[in-house]
Amino acid sequence: MNAYIESYYSFDFSKPKNFEKPDFNYNYKKHNKLSVNLAFVKANYQTKRLRSNLALMTGTYVKYNLSAEPNWAKPLLEANVGYKLFEKHDFWIDAGVMPSHIGFESAIGADCWNLTRSILAENSPYYESGIKFNYTHKNQDLNIVFLILNGWQKMAISKGDEKPSVGLQINFKPASTLTLNYSNFLGNLKADSVNVLRSFHNLYAIYDASSKLSFIMGFDIGSQKRVGTKTAVWYTPVIISKIKLTNKSKIASRIEFYSDKDQVIINTSTTNGYQIFGASLNYDYQISSKVLWRSELKQYYSKDPIFNYTPNSNKQTTATMSLILRL
Repeated sequence: MNAYIESYYSFDFSKPKNFEKPDFNYNYKKHNKLSVNLAFVKANYQTKRLRSNLALMTGTYVKYNLSAEPNWAKPLLEANVGYKLFEKHDFWIDAGVMPSHIGFESAIGADCWNLTRSILAENSPYYESGIKFNYTHKNQDLNIVFLILNGWQKMAISKGDEKPSVGLQINFKPASTLTLNYSNFLGNLKADSVNVLRSFHNLYAIYDASSKLSFIMGFDIGSQKRVGTKTAVWYTPVIISKIKLTNKSKIASRIEFYSDKDQVIINTSTTNGYQIFGASLNYDYQISSKVLWRSELKQYYSKDPIFNYTPNSNKQTTATMSLILRL
């Protein structure tokens, strides 16, 4: 049994009147209010051939990122069970609610290099539900996952949206300092009461240049099409660097660009859609083995004035601090 509490205070210098950041933010959403982004308790059980996880959560992450889920599903961070098929081979079947197989960031802030999440992570699945087939090579350098899913970040299946989606992940470590990953998603979804076919591809590399310097380079591209319309495409590159200053402190920076001209994922109702450049810098200090202090300064520049709480504004600057407790 373990517990996690991620409290934060974030200030948006544009001063939104509703005390909430824009719709494409799901973590650290509140402005100028001390809040809890994510808190959970987790229990797990594992033997040689059986494993299970149950984690119940609360926080502003839950309120905004799971707003479309029914009330029974909102507390579920994880609820899954797995069985190892072969005694001598690392091949598992897991079923239930699980962390997403897409991306290098998760809902748990302490596991991410940056305090806030990239736009890439905020607008792709943090969780998924379905069945996962997971194989890991005996040398621990290759992991292959195939999934049958209920949909794009979805637990409850709505009427008329019963067709399953599929996903694939290939994670390869050609060297101890390099990790290469490819993940995808393919499925029919309901968007504005119309069925569409969505295809999504996530690629990233994690490279440890030295014992103190590391990099993540990521790129996502997605497409969506419905009958009688052209195929809409969105994409996003991101680069993150991390420098270990001491055994207790580190800094990390991120630059990113997100282009969704056709407003498939993020609707702006503007001429050029959602096209935004972001940069951030954060400092972390490990107060103790169980307590982590984080701070970050971030700025977004948009092609169109999408930050509606400031007239004709295409820029947003935020400062965020977080205190994380892991028990």
